Amino acid sequence: MNGKFITFEGCEGAGKSTQIRLLSEYLRRAGVAHIVTREPGGGEISEAIRRVILNGKFTAMTDECEALLYAAARVQHLADTVVPALERGEMVLCDRYIFSSFAYQGFGRGLSEIFLRNINSYAIERFMPDITLFLNISPACAFERKHGADQNDRIEQAGSAFHQKVYEGYQHLLEEYPEQIVSVDCSGTKYETNEKILALLRRRGIIE
Repeated sequence: MNGKFITFEGCEGAGKSTQIRLLSEYLRRAGVAHIVTREPGGGEISEAIRRVILNGKFTAMTDECEALLYAAARVQHLADTVVPALERGEMVLCDRYIFSSFAYQGFGRGLSEIFLRNINSYAIERFMPDITLFLNISPACAFERKHGADQNDRIEQAGSAFHQKVYEGYQHLLEEYPEQIVSVDCSGTKYETNEKILALLRRRGIIE
């Protein structure tokens, strides 16, 4: 596959959607073929699974069920959207991927890394990103930026202690996977963060 797979990670409200949009606009101006997608979602079946995962009414969902649903949505998303684009030689910009499972279901929910690796083995063994950009901002600051948690989003409603565990999990993952995950300081304006991302991608030879 000749395409490049770029994933974005971060706490809720970190600005992933904004940075993906700005990068997409840059790529469009540069004439680089690409797609924008997200997890969970990115296709009809995966979007249906997303609605189940995030449904604020499903408070009885077990942590294991949540993790399995994310893994199932990921496999379908790869088949429907990501892999076809990479095979066409396009760049894929994805809002969340495998490291979200490690941070949220692993560090946040307390599920074992072995369990998460087993249920996500299809993705881990075949389709790891060329680079993962972690938008580094604390949950408190991120939620302040987005004016609080979404009342209809089950994950956003998990509480400040949960989201702090997720953030600390990402810090651990940055140390564990230094060649795969790159931290991006996003304390400045969205345009300053975009310039940092472009510089990182140039250094990696992903864009010119």
